Amino acid sequence: MEINVLAKNDAIARDNRAWLRRRDVLALNLMSSPGSGKTTLLERTLSQLPGPVAVIEGDQETSLDASRIRRTGAPVVQVNTGAGCHLDASLVASALSSLAPPPGSVVFVENVGNLVCPAMFDLGERRKVVVISVTEGTDKPLKYPYMFAAADLVIVNKIDLLPYVDFDVDLCAKHARSVNPDLTVLPLSATTGAGLDAWYAWIAAQ
Repeated sequence: MEINVLAKNDAIARDNRAWLRRRDVLALNLMSSPGSGKTTLLERTLSQLPGPVAVIEGDQETSLDASRIRRTGAPVVQVNTGAGCHLDASLVASALSSLAPPPGSVVFVENVGNLVCPAMFDLGERRKVVVISVTEGTDKPLKYPYMFAAADLVIVNKIDLLPYVDFDVDLCAKHARSVNPDLTVLPLSATTGAGLDAWYAWIAAQ
């Protein structure tokens, strides 16, 4: 059953990827545990990026985060998964159809807060971004290796809190690269803005 479900998802993901490529749309899948600061990072990013941007907002319930995104002026589609712990390619396909992003857009997919299931489902995105915060523990990459193995970029958020928590950024990066040697790791603070220029440059490079 697992093979059949993933095969169907992967076929739709390939269609999504082709749809996005034809329109020259960059889709980034943002994944994290709850409370990492994904939505705050998105709010800050949407206010700074040039060109058209849009968001697919995934949550089990409520449209609270979508309301926050909407206040930035960016188009957003809320996708509630109910008991589901992740977005899948079919949900993203429907959301893309509703958003209809213009050519040259950047579409951020804010996945359901979870460091397990989202890593297993290809959405058709160009890059996978994992956001962790310094409040979560240095050993997160070792506890959730599949998520970090699937990622292209790891953002270590809330570095403004480093004086108050027991977190080693360099050791966390070492753990992450032990499961994925090609990872880029960016420490930043979505609250203060520290390190955000490197994040914007990474997006531009994609």
